[in-house]
Amino acid sequence: GAGKSSFFNSINSVFRGHVTSQAISGCSSTSLTTQFRTYTLKAGREGKPLPIILCDTMGLEEGNGAGLNIDDISSILKGHMPDRHQFNPAVPLDSEAHGYRKSPDLKDKIHCVVYVLDACKISILPTKMEEKLKAIRNKANLLGIPQLILLTKVDEACPLVAEDLRNVYRSIYIKEMMQKICAQLGVPLSCVAPVKNYTEDWELDLNCDILLLHAVNQMLRFADNYFDEISDKLGNLQTKE
Repeated sequence: GAGKSSFFNSINSVFRGHVTSQAISGCSSTSLTTQFRTYTLKAGREGKPLPIILCDTMGLEEGNGAGLNIDDISSILKGHMPDRHQFNPAVPLDSEAHGYRKSPDLKDKIHCVVYVLDACKISILPTKMEEKLKAIRNKANLLGIPQLILLTKVDEACPLVAEDLRNVYRSIYIKEMMQKICAQLGVPLSCVAPVKNYTEDWELDLNCDILLLHAVNQMLRFADNYFDEISDKLGNLQTKE
């Protein structure tokens, strides 16, 4: 319910030029996303595919045995998980499962991890949820994958931002929430991007688009950093040989 699927719909909307709803999204007591999905973006309805793929997972949930299984995270990050894999919180992806990629290419792997968090719930983030997020962060760190936090629903969290989205970087409350999640997860403030998804709008809004595209721009920059690391590793190996 934090807005992972809505974020894809919102980015898709920006490039399509109108509000879209390709990915299933909404509010529920449990995650509406039950499959692993890889979404491509196009420059307009008949346009060429853009050089970015957004992957969507089941959401994390507080209880044990609920929501995305932490062991599935490794399979996703390493590129083993196929598109449309049906998540089972109790049983992670098995190496013998249908579609399992035993030898994934670089293009199959995750190049930037994005945590999507509801700005309204940062101050009441459950300890178990924080522990799960830290566990995922540790896995991503071990693989050298850059990470970004998307702070969604900033307009719902702060009346000043609801009044005018351009106030998002002027809001003391939003800055406090950004600082709080940074302290909890151990990430720098520059790795947090506040956004508002298109969830109740029928028409696009330029200020909303700017925040959304700024977040995508940061993802692409972080992905470039990942490729720089891969390139450096390959260069070092060749030098040793």
